[in-house]
Amino acid sequence: MNTRQKLAHLSLALWLVGTAVAESPQETVGKAMAASLARQAAAVTAMRISIARQRAAVTMAPPETRDPGEADQAFFTLPWPALGPACDPLPEEQLQPLIQQAAQKEGLEADLLRAVAEQESGFRACAVSPKGAMGLMQLMPATAQELGVHDPFDPQENLLSGAHFLKQLLTRFGGNAALALGAYNAGTGRVEEAGGVPEIPETTRYVRQILAKLPLP
Repeated sequence: MNTRQKLAHLSLALWLVGTAVAESPQETVGKAMAASLARQAAAVTAMRISIARQRAAVTMAPPETRDPGEADQAFFTLPWPALGPACDPLPEEQLQPLIQQAAQKEGLEADLLRAVAEQESGFRACAVSPKGAMGLMQLMPATAQELGVHDPFDPQENLLSGAHFLKQLLTRFGGNAALALGAYNAGTGRVEEAGGVPEIPETTRYVRQILAKLPLP
């Protein structure tokens, strides 16, 4: 073996030793685990994006909520993805006790709570809007998180949480149902900025249609 070959072997040996010192077996395993977790996280993210795209692809707003010739400016429209064999309205025998329970717990008029649920979702527990509002009361993700909702598609939990949120709005606006409904639809900021129900076609229609469903005092 000539001098050049000896130097080459010595260099290779030193490199292997340096690598072994720099990275222990534990570090190698740790890196492999971290890479595996990163791949899993990426896969979960991709799955969530795929589900969101599928939901968006199958959504549709019911025609009875739209005025002819009016542009769609809805904050809470009513499309329903295929979250099971069907997305039918809850049967009355199941719906009525849940509404009564939620209304009684929050000190709300049951007729008001029913009218909001009907306007929001058509009593469909699996309703999802293009903006991500969920369930009977069409809770936005941020609102659901703030209210501590575990399953927004559970009819009882959704109604209880939506009733609580509606009660909060009524308290905030001094019991004024029109302002509370306007805030439920368009957000409290828009109502406070407008000093009343915002002049948004979808919102004014929303408030008008719900109030029209309530019995006269």
